[in-house]
Amino acid sequence: MSDAPHVVIGATGMLGRAVVAELRGRGIEPLTPTRAEVDLAQPDSIDALPMCEALFNCAAWTDVDGAEAHESEATVINGKAVSRLAMKCSGGLVTFGTDYVFDGRGESPYKTDAKRDPINAYGRAKAAGEQLLESSSTSWLNIRTSWLYAPWANNFVLTMRRLMHERESLKVVDDQRGRPTSVEHLARASVELWSRGETGHWHATDGGECTWYEFASEIKKLTGAPATIEPCTTDEFPRPARRPAYSVLDLSQTEAELGPMPHWKDNLADVLRRVPEGITNA
Repeated sequence: MSDAPHVVIGATGMLGRAVVAELRGRGIEPLTPTRAEVDLAQPDSIDALPMCEALFNCAAWTDVDGAEAHESEATVINGKAVSRLAMKCSGGLVTFGTDYVFDGRGESPYKTDAKRDPINAYGRAKAAGEQLLESSSTSWLNIRTSWLYAPWANNFVLTMRRLMHERESLKVVDDQRGRPTSVEHLARASVELWSRGETGHWHATDGGECTWYEFASEIKKLTGAPATIEPCTTDEFPRPARRPAYSVLDLSQTEAELGPMPHWKDNLADVLRRVPEGITNA
């Protein structure tokens, strides 16, 4: 291995925090530049990075609804900047994709080589990044994932946990199906794939699948929250960006390499056990 550093972009974010911890657990102390030092909205700032042994890009435009009004800005961050990061790596770029590059009209899990056909601006921005990587001459590993959660940061699990104790009842969408993903599990799987020299498109999520309503119902069960959870349709909660109805990612390639992915219910239970008392979203 060269003396070039390992770098994590977005190290203080929900996923970046888990990737940094995973690398440190393997004896790798990464550089963790701040957003002031490396701002993906300003691709020229990437040029100041040293050449890296490996670079883990955990930063992204993640505001799905906001991307509808700011698609060009989202595309700079999720597309052009990603390809520019790849040029700074001697040992490869690891970056993270999304189930939203698919149209959600499928009836079986999307394989890694399925046709991209995003239905919203966020998905198009991410798809642009994938296309740029595919034309790159450098080594890259793009790991598509979905429905991220952790014992920290702003995410569906902590939000539902809080709301279920603040409100008497909640309605949660029951006609969007996907796979939840613990970022700690995602970090372990991603770093392991990188350590084995894998490249190209891969999928990594928790095992199993569910709707958002089923996800919320399990959170209620595990926390003993008093609120009533009611299923509803996507049409009952119109939002600027369309969401795919079915975005289950196929895990067969990853499971053949790493073994079965832990079920989302098991990962969720583990995460909820470790949320500090009094923490809502932090």
